[in-house]
Amino acid sequence: MLRPTTRPAHIVVIEDDPVTRARLVAYLRQQHHRVSEAENAARAADLLARDPAELLIVDINLEGKDGLEITREQRAVSDVGIILLTARTDHVDRIVGLELGADDYITKPFDPRELIARVKNLLRRVAEGRVARIVPEQVVHFGGCSLDVSARRFFAADGAEIALTKAEFDLLKAFAAAPGIVLSRDRLMQATTHRDLSADDRTIDVLVGRLRRKLAAIPARPATITTVHGEGYLFTPERT
Repeated sequence: MLRPTTRPAHIVVIEDDPVTRARLVAYLRQQHHRVSEAENAARAADLLARDPAELLIVDINLEGKDGLEITREQRAVSDVGIILLTARTDHVDRIVGLELGADDYITKPFDPRELIARVKNLLRRVAEGRVARIVPEQVVHFGGCSLDVSARRFFAADGAEIALTKAEFDLLKAFAAAPGIVLSRDRLMQATTHRDLSADDRTIDVLVGRLRRKLAAIPARPATITTVHGEGYLFTPERT
């Protein structure tokens, strides 16, 4: 079998269960990725200090410093791709993880084909994101506010910055790109997490609720987000 000629991506698997960790490592190495493994946050930090990675696969429920804390720390200093491993019942942890900066999640038990597909997609997005930094600044204006897409910052009409989580920013960017158009929950899920929406997943509804409250707290009320039952959400900017 011919080996790929491009430099293999470095992936670090952070998982304290040795059986699950071994399965993850084996699947990824079959795809010719360069894989390191760590059973806890301390070991992962040591690996990353010596050899930065393109992607982390992190179990949320690690002993000691958990996957959410690792996500928070990594996102503060790096644009590394992050996939969280979660239990099927960890709905709240999934949302928190996305808001802290995780890019995607996989539920246990996982299908190896889904794992490989999500890793491939995220590695591509990480590479594209690094190239995109050379693109001139793009700013979207609505209701007197400014959404700086390249810097990922949101400003009210008076210049005050409105703090948004990663997921909230991606959601607002999707809305601002399609004013007056009803966007389905599935489309919004793709825009914020790049994954399909499952029937029992309330991630988008929670994020929309949080974004609504932040927009409502701005004195000028720059936009409204209306629920269109059975269809999705409608973003309506105020005229300026």
